[in-house]
Amino acid sequence: QVQLVESGGGWVQAGGSLRLSCVASGRGFRLGDMAWYRQGAGTQRELVARITSGGITNYADSAKGRFTISRDYARNTVDLQMNSLKPDDTGTYYCKADIIYVRAIIDERITTWGQGTRVTVSS
Repeated sequence: QVQLVESGGGWVQAGGSLRLSCVASGRGFRLGDMAWYRQGAGTQRELVARITSGGITNYADSAKGRFTISRDYARNTVDLQMNSLKPDDTGTYYCKADIIYVRAIIDERITTWGQGTRVTVSS
């Protein structure tokens, strides 16, 4: 099974920056769409940014102009550069990926989540 491992979370003051990274590891797969989600205290998990297998991106309104999602096809990673951070950005950030398992006859597609990385932005 392919695993997603996030890194880069931490504590930062408002106005600061963080860069989150997520790497997919395993065998016999390729990556489809990838995304970052955030879950704050007592809230539902919400989409922050998404990047398709073709490199098309879209962002939540709250992230536009401040966050940038990118991916490295060779390294099987997706990054989220977060600038001008605000206290409202605080939460646990999860990486999500469509994992396409290469099979003999029909490929299998499974949505997979990482364990999350915590981001705290203080005012």
